[in-house]
Order: sequence, then structure tokens, then C-alpha cells
Amino acid sequence: MTRSLNIMNAEKESINTSYNTDKFDLNEIGSQNTDGASFTSSSSIKLQVTAEKSMFQSAIGGIISCIGGAVGTGNIWRFPRILATNSTSGGALTFYIIWIIILFFWSIPILIVEYSLGRFTRNSVPLAFCKFFGQKFFWLGGWLVTVIFFLSSLLLTDKIFMHQSLLYIFIQHSYWPVLTQFLAVALSGICLAGGVKWIEKANIILVPLLLFIIVFMFGWAITRQYAEIGITFLFTPSWSTFTYPNLWIAAAGQNAFDTSSGMGIMTTYSTFMSRDSRIVAYSFLIPIINNLVSLYASITIFSTVFSTIIQTSPTVTRSAIVKLIKTSGPGSTGLTFTWIPVLFSKFGLFGRILCALFFLCLVCAGISSLLSITQIGVLAMKELNVPHRLAVAIALIASALIGIPSAIYLDFLTNQDNTWGYGLVISGFLFCLLVIVYGPNRYRRVLINEFGINDCHLSIFWVPLIA
Repeated sequence: MTRSLNIMNAEKESINTSYNTDKFDLNEIGSQNTDGASFTSSSSIKLQVTAEKSMFQSAIGGIISCIGGAVGTGNIWRFPRILATNSTSGGALTFYIIWIIILFFWSIPILIVEYSLGRFTRNSVPLAFCKFFGQKFFWLGGWLVTVIFFLSSLLLTDKIFMHQSLLYIFIQHSYWPVLTQFLAVALSGICLAGGVKWIEKANIILVPLLLFIIVFMFGWAITRQYAEIGITFLFTPSWSTFTYPNLWIAAAGQNAFDTSSGMGIMTTYSTFMSRDSRIVAYSFLIPIINNLVSLYASITIFSTVFSTIIQTSPTVTRSAIVKLIKTSGPGSTGLTFTWIPVLFSKFGLFGRILCALFFLCLVCAGISSLLSITQIGVLAMKELNVPHRLAVAIALIASALIGIPSAIYLDFLTNQDNTWGYGLVISGFLFCLLVIVYGPNRYRRVLINEFGINDCHLSIFWVPLIA
């Protein structure tokens, strides 16, 4: 049975509400708000809403799936290289400080908006934006989906490399990247075909295994001889760079990659959450976990690099080491894939097994991120009445085709990675614009505090931040 969903009756729904809704009247909602304001000034708009959806099997499954959607190559591969390219011989702490500032004043507020938007509308990003802005601005949500499609093509190119020379040969002189890219697409298609339940089951296995190996690597790396020199470098500030605009932009783009803020992933995943899901808590917990993974990965990499180089060449200077780090492939793209095997080589046979497991989990983390990113496009197409499996096929084929140039040319991958990093910042601004149009305080009160059941109360302090 269908019914008209509006804010007044939505606030009275029970926790087990099915939202089995087919119509959503923007003008009706706007006219019934106590503030007297409406979502849009457009004429009466009727929008198709997805029928009753599957939900996450458990709260922990939802949390792990969200973590899996964010933790991946952005944390383990991208963060150390962005940190390397934006550090000086004086140290890297300045980047860390800006990165943490952006986490609390940019990424977390955007994630609060994303979670609440998806939980309330239970729609794809384009349709959710259309409900707030009107049909004329449907393209805003389409922009977000486009950005994520290009990002999904980047996630497919990070595979197992044992050292720098093999890395170069593998990427520049073979077709293995293209083959492994399509293999990743096929594996993703299997999980996506089973819907959100299969995605949840895959993440419950893959994410904890990856986190365990990361913590193990971190513990081993910081106990190596001369590792403290690398750690000292990381936590030494270079205050002269603090006011550099490029440093702030790089930190903002990286934090978006780390936390998936502005990607629409959490908007999509929260459509599978009930009203009693604690999205405010998730908005803090999950990005903090993600950033800890990035922090652990960077300390692991830099400890290993400094330790190995100093043991090999005791007279080498810090400036020389930093220069070497920055030249590990275009934009330091080979940093993780070059130095992680060096770390594991100290364990003998056990290290080789762990190294294989690590890169297997890294690939799986990339695939889990690909699952969540592709789900954005799949949900959008399903709301246009495209069958589920056909939507999955279209989304994955498009991602694979777009990703071929990045798989073949490393310089193209680096260029696209930087370009779409800026795209994520723009996407974040679009979520802020949505809140401004609706009214920041009203958004906090209605969509977050009143609509949620047993969720943490979002204080008025966050009003200027979510806008």
C-alpha cells in the first residue's frame, strides 16, 4: 500500500516503519512545517520513491559496512603519499594539524548531513537533492554520482607490487592492471548482485581482518631500529607552510578520501538504516576510526622508510630521505607498495605470508569501497525503474571502462586522483548548500533530532558547521 510521506507524519512513525512509500509531495511538506517555509518554490512535484528496502541485519553490520566503505586505498595508499608530497625536510606535523582541523570542522559536519539525509528520504543522492531543490536542480545530485563514478575507476588500479622495479614493470609494461581491474569488477558484481545483505556479510569478514593486519604492522614498524627518527619527522612542525592554501586544499581532499565525506556513500548506506540508528554517533565514530587507520598507515610507512634507509646508509640526511620518499613513483604513488614488502621481509616466511595477506586485504578494502561507491549509482538507477541486476551491470561496466586509462598510465591515475580530490570538496559544498536552503537550525531540529529515535542529540553548536 502506498501513502504520502511528509514531515508531520514521519515524526510519528514507529521504529519499525517500512517507508513503503511511492509519492513524496514537496509542497505539502513545505506547507505543513511550523516554520512556514517550504523545501522549494517549484510547482507540485511528485517523485517516485523506492519500495520497501532491505535493512542491515545488525547495528554492527551497518557500522562495519560504513567503515568498509571508507577504509581502503584512500587511507593506506593515498594518505602516506599525500603526506609525503606535502611535507618538507623540516617535518610533516603541520599537515597533520590541518588534517585534524578539517576532520572536525568539515568532514564530520558533512557526514552528519549525509547520514541524516539518507535516513530521512531513503532515496538515492540525486532524488534526495531533487526533493530539497526541485526538479530543475536534479543535476546537483547527478554531479555527485558522476564524481563518485570517476573515483570508483581509480579504486580498481591498486594491486600487489613487491618492490619499485617490479612496480614500474607491472604498471608500465604489462596488461595486468587492466586484467586485475576487470577481476575486481567481477568480484564486486557478485557481491552487489546479492544486495545489501551480501555487502554486509563481505565487509564483516574483510574489514576486521584488514584492521588487525594494520595494527600488527604498526606495532612491528615502530619497534624497528631508527624508527623513532621517522616518527620524530612526522611529528615535527614546519610552521612556515601553515598558511599555504595548497596545503589546506590537499588536506581537505585527503580527509574527504579518508572519511568518504561528500561522496554520497553514507547517504546511500543510511537509506538502509532505521530511525533508531544512531547516525550522530556514527558521524563521529566512523571518521575517527578511519583517520586513525590513516595515521597508523603513515607512521608504519615512514618508520619503515627511515629505519631501512638509515640502516643501509648511516650517513644519509633527513632531506635526502624526504626527497627519496617524494620520488617513489609519480606523486609518491609507489610509496606503500614499495616499502610495506620491505617491512614484512624481516619476518622471513611468516612475513611473506603476512605481506600476501596484507595486499590481499588491501585489494579487498578497495573492493569494499568500490561496492559502496557503485551502490550509489545502482540505487539511483533503480529509482528510475532499472532492474537491480541490470543497474549493477551498467554501473560496473561504466566504472571499468572509465578506469582503463588510469590502469594503463600511472601519470593519468595521479592526475585524475588529484582532480577528483578537488571534486569531493565541491561535492561537500553541495551538501552544505542543501542545509542552507532548508534552514540549518530547522535541518538540525527536524531531520536529525526529532526524526531520529534514541539517537544522540545534536546541539545548536553544530548549526554553523553543518551549514
